[in-house]
Amino acid sequence: MGVSARCDPRDHLVLRLAGAGRRLGFSRAGSALLLTEPLPGGRMLHRRRAWEQIAARLGWEPAPPAGARLHPVGTEAPVVLHSGAGRPTRIWPLERFAELARRLRRQGRTVRVLCDAGQLDGWRRLGEPSAIAPENVDALLECLADAAGFVGGDSGPGHVAALCGVPTFTIFGPQLPALFAPSHPRASWIDGAPCRFKPCFDSCRFAEPRCILELTIEDVWAQLEPWLAAAR
Repeated sequence: MGVSARCDPRDHLVLRLAGAGRRLGFSRAGSALLLTEPLPGGRMLHRRRAWEQIAARLGWEPAPPAGARLHPVGTEAPVVLHSGAGRPTRIWPLERFAELARRLRRQGRTVRVLCDAGQLDGWRRLGEPSAIAPENVDALLECLADAAGFVGGDSGPGHVAALCGVPTFTIFGPQLPALFAPSHPRASWIDGAPCRFKPCFDSCRFAEPRCILELTIEDVWAQLEPWLAAAR
């Protein structure tokens, strides 16, 4: 058996070529011919909902979304900033993350900076020598263990934080929150700047990803600050 939660004919071709006798997925562009069990919807379905549909078809009970943590959120509990992402189109500039860190600290908050390994030198140039690039999921979980909130781009660590019960604030670029927002009762986000090609699935038609680069510090701060205040 093989399954795919992505509405991508290439996935379905791989399942067929792999010889899976039972193939579940969300068809597009005629790919239902490659599946033994095409599922309804998919393209505009939140990825969690897609997996829940697959689980329901297989008779499996998916885990419920994580609940909010119960401990009080004070200034001593760190706000985790994560500046990395799996695709360049989802990365907000480091200089703007650094300004967020400064503003949070001026409010008396503790800030912990996480990043991708290739961003460490950039953070050091910005005066943040304590930035951490977690080497694996265990290291990431350790960094999130006492977090009051998580602020980052549309990337895996944000979803890990939500699964751990940490409230998340996501800075979106080319993707849509309706499809990929972390599953947490106190998840919030800012949508990327408008673009007629969204969601473009990281294949930007411009020289640079306007959708995320046009989000200014003031744009993000205007939504981040009240979210943090409410979290207290």
